[in-house]
Amino acid sequence: MNIEQGPETDTARAGAVDPSLGRRKRLIKRILAAAVVLGLAVGVVGWYLQRGNAQTASYRTDQVTRGDLLVSIRATGTVEPEEVVDVGAQVAGQILYFGKDANGKTVDYGSPVEAETVLAKIDDSLYSADEAQAQAQVQSAAATLQRAEADLEQLKAKLHQADRDWQRAQKLGPSEALAQASYDAYQSAYETAAANVAVGRASILQAKATQAQAEAVLRRAQRNLGYCTIKSPVKGVIVDRRVNIGQTVVASLNAPSLFLIAKDLTRMQVWVAVNEADIGKIHPGLPVTFTVDAFPGETFRGEVGKVRLNASMTQNVVTYTVEIVTDNSNGRLLPYLTANVQFELDRRSNVLLVPNAALRWKPSAEQVAPEARDAFEKLAARKGKPEAGSSPPSKSPEASAATASRAALWVAEGDYVKPLRVRAGLTDGTHTEVQGEGLTEGMKIVTGVQVQTNNKDVATNPFTPKFPTKPGAGSR
Repeated sequence: MNIEQGPETDTARAGAVDPSLGRRKRLIKRILAAAVVLGLAVGVVGWYLQRGNAQTASYRTDQVTRGDLLVSIRATGTVEPEEVVDVGAQVAGQILYFGKDANGKTVDYGSPVEAETVLAKIDDSLYSADEAQAQAQVQSAAATLQRAEADLEQLKAKLHQADRDWQRAQKLGPSEALAQASYDAYQSAYETAAANVAVGRASILQAKATQAQAEAVLRRAQRNLGYCTIKSPVKGVIVDRRVNIGQTVVASLNAPSLFLIAKDLTRMQVWVAVNEADIGKIHPGLPVTFTVDAFPGETFRGEVGKVRLNASMTQNVVTYTVEIVTDNSNGRLLPYLTANVQFELDRRSNVLLVPNAALRWKPSAEQVAPEARDAFEKLAARKGKPEAGSSPPSKSPEASAATASRAALWVAEGDYVKPLRVRAGLTDGTHTEVQGEGLTEGMKIVTGVQVQTNNKDVATNPFTPKFPTKPGAGSR
């Protein structure tokens, strides 16, 4: 009986013949199945990780606000007394003692003084001796003058006698009654007496000159003696005392400074160094506000009094000193405090304000709404003209409504933004005054784009590398 045998019968027969061949085939099938499963697992994990690291972009927005805008120039200055007097010493010597102020206390820092108040006393021993010597010289010169005047009177008397003898001799003439020798002797005696009178008059003039010189020396000695008493030339307050009792002051070419007196502390000045780029905006009468660290939270007011013309240069930077006048009737401002000054150039009240970042931000073409994309691309293609949304506010603080520049704000609508044409006016460096149709208070405007990563571990790890994003995906 013939039975037909198929492949399976042959395989079974082959397996029966070689059992190891069947085992190898089954092992290969298992390996292939495991590889397929592992590949699927790797794909699923990769997809999950990619999904976890996916980044989503959202618009960063701010609101249009209404308020007051102040355009100003900020600078730093120093509070100074309006007028100070530096009291020095014109003679050398040791400080013996200090005087008394208006309250009867020893002169010191902050002491109120009146005009001619004794501030200090310098040792006057040497100057007293000089004054006494000069006084003696004056008296000696006066005595010499008196003697010269007496001698002149005596010489005049001798001249009168010689004149009478000479006149008698002239009447007799040379004759037997008057010898020629006697005649000549009378003539000579007369001429000598006349010359002696002239000498006497000259001696008086010399004595007077000597007396005047002695009196000048006396006045100088008295003045130096008076300089030993240091007096206040004005009424005011002592800001600085620069000597102590027992200290020796030496007056040479420059008078040593002993006291610094402020005439009137009820009116103070603030000296501010202003950059040459801003000095053209400063003028007398310009309102100013300033603060000092000594009184935080308190604002002082003043106005520009003077712009000094003597500029100074430091590291190639030219600055001018501006004097600000302020009232200090309450006495709170102290000399030499550091002042943070704000020059008020212009002010706007109750206007719409937007952050300057909103005017600087520029979207990419893909972020613009389709209906506004053509206009955006045409405007961006123009050469020499600003792109939409890229018109920054005027950097010049003195910008006004008359010089307002055209700009654009961007409003988010879903995944796109739409432009809102406005006119930018004044800016204080942070916010800008804007005007435009459809612009209302509280409106949300785009200031940039922020990228959020779903995987927080990656986003918060500072060592995770940051990959660049496509143009327009980040904030500008």
